[in-house]
Amino acid sequence: MRAKPPDPKLQAKKAALNALKRARRAAEKSGVELSEWEGEFLTSVAQRVETYGRAFADPEKGARGQALSGNQTLKLKEIVRKAKGERKPMSRGKGFQRRGARPEPPSDDD
Repeated sequence: MRAKPPDPKLQAKKAALNALKRARRAAEKSGVELSEWEGEFLTSVAQRVETYGRAFADPEKGARGQALSGNQTLKLKEIVRKAKGERKPMSRGKGFQRRGARPEPPSDDD
């Protein structure tokens, strides 16, 4: 008798729930206080994944076999980085400035 192949939806659900638990535990362990929004985010996403198997309704917002949308995954990674004490993933640049500033030409005031 052969074993049934694993259910990808169930695997994605378990992976998402474990990632959410790890993020919360990492924040508690390191002593980093999550903002009210971040705590609510972790709680509500975990509830939706447990109830529905995924945390988003629109199939265009995430991959077919995933439990979290792309934006939810990014936010989760940001929370984990915050718990680890790392910098934010993307810093704001200076817009469309040139990288190498050109020296001003000498003025002929003679």
